[in-house]
Parts: sequence; structure tokens; C-alpha cells
Amino acid sequence: MASAANRPRVLFLCTGNSCRSQMAEGWARKLKAAEIDAYSAGTDPHGLNPLAIKAMAEAGVDISRHTSKRPEDIGLPFDVVVTVCDSAHESCPILPGARIVHVGFDDPPRLAKAAKTEEEAMVHYRRVRDEIRSFIEKLPGAIAQPGSTPQVTGASR
Repeated sequence: MASAANRPRVLFLCTGNSCRSQMAEGWARKLKAAEIDAYSAGTDPHGLNPLAIKAMAEAGVDISRHTSKRPEDIGLPFDVVVTVCDSAHESCPILPGARIVHVGFDDPPRLAKAAKTEEEAMVHYRRVRDEIRSFIEKLPGAIAQPGSTPQVTGASR
């Protein structure tokens, strides 16, 4: 187990900090707390998505107390910024000293837009939740190599 001083600070960045980045932070805190210090933020935060909260709760991860915020609201330097959507990757703020890694995931709210019921919508949230978990399970190795591009099933659209 790495000491708190030796664990890399990893920021999961998305546009709204409402769904994918929140899921990634939740999984990282649950599965990799001994190896990384996980945070999430958004380039244009707009509150937590209730279906993301529900999808994570189904998997035993409570993100209901998370807040939607900007990177500067956290007030810490980061070692690695993992952009989890294409928009955040394209508009990633300059974070001195941080290495940027892009691992895009599909956007559950966009995919679920045509869903007629919450259960139909949840199919998308569950799939992306599980893809994010799979990526997090590979940390910190998946982000350890500068210049490497992590491979993710169902990458961002």
C-alpha cells in the first residue's frame, strides 16, 4: 500500500461532472483508495445525475454525497488528469504538472434520451458504469505509461 504522500492524485474530468467522471471517482475510491487519490470535476459542472447515482448504488457505491465542481474548486495539484469524454479532452484546462490521459466513455444521458422508461434508460447507465469499473480495475497501470493510450470498450462517441 502506498502512503498518502506517495499516491498519485488522479482527476477524472468530464464536461458536466454529473455522470461519467463521478462514476470514475466513485469506483476509484472504492477499488483503488490504497493506490491513488481520486477526484472528479467538470469543465462546466451542472449537478449530479440521479440515474448515475442510482446505477452506482446498484453496484454498491454511494456517490450521492459527491458534488459537481470545477478542477480549481478542489484546490490541489494533480499528477494525472483522465478525461472521460471527448468534450472535456478538447477543452481540458491547463493543470501545471499534470499528465493528460484520454479515456472516453459513451454518454449515458445522451444514449438514454429516447428511453420511454427509467428502466430503459438505466440500461445505458449500467453499461457505462461497468465499462468505467473495468478501466478503474486496471489503475494505476492503465495510466502509468506516458504516451500510451488506454483501450476502453465502448469508447466515447
